[in-house]
Amino acid sequence: MKVVILAGGFGTRISEESHLKPKPMIEIGEKPILWHIMKIYSHYGFNEFIICLGYKSHMIKEFFADYYLHTSDVTFDLSKNEMEVHNNYSEPWKVTLVDTGLNTFTGGRIKRIGEYLPKDEPFMLTYGDGLSDVNLKKLLEFHKAHGKLATITAVNLAGRFGVLGIDEDDETINQFAEKTKEDGGWINGGFMVMEPKVLDYIEGDETIFERDPLENLAKDGELKAYKHHGFWKCMDTKRDHDALEEMWDNDDALWCIWK
Repeated sequence: MKVVILAGGFGTRISEESHLKPKPMIEIGEKPILWHIMKIYSHYGFNEFIICLGYKSHMIKEFFADYYLHTSDVTFDLSKNEMEVHNNYSEPWKVTLVDTGLNTFTGGRIKRIGEYLPKDEPFMLTYGDGLSDVNLKKLLEFHKAHGKLATITAVNLAGRFGVLGIDEDDETINQFAEKTKEDGGWINGGFMVMEPKVLDYIEGDETIFERDPLENLAKDGELKAYKHHGFWKCMDTKRDHDALEEMWDNDDALWCIWK
């Protein structure tokens, strides 16, 4: 199963670092947050990734191009222009990097990678800045059991994110609101599962996925909530980054389920 990661945005709220690198490349414990997200999926056996690139896309491409070298001990014989690799370690990942445009919105990025998705199976979808200990196998089982087009992992958190109106009887999302001035409530935590038909809800590059597509899926009764009561945190600001870095330094990184 393919895992799609949205990694093309500008990261304006964390501009202290994102003016130098794309937000998914900002490091926690000397590894990009993108790497941490991929390790979460890999822990559950999801190792095929499609990464939607945009802002400073070359930096993400270079990270993967040099990954083998960076995770190995090497001897360089400069006189012979030879390199010997020792004790190499590589991830079981197949990574497709797709330049989805500098100014393309989230829906447009998903639409652009449609050709890389199987037509007969769902795909995972998440953002390049959120960490969680959500059980992805249970998430997928939940999605397959209800038979709808889309599942969002819902987390209960005050904040500045899309708020979900959830029918408590069957976990159907009957309203998706992009913004709210109120605190509390279930919000979109990423870590989604989508059927290929979801792409039909996306018009093009100017489509913001969290608006018309998700709102219309909710109106059509095709959007379900998988409620997650464990750890979740989005690296939206420098304060968020510092908190995640502190958790890592204190050996309290709750998202590191692969350890």
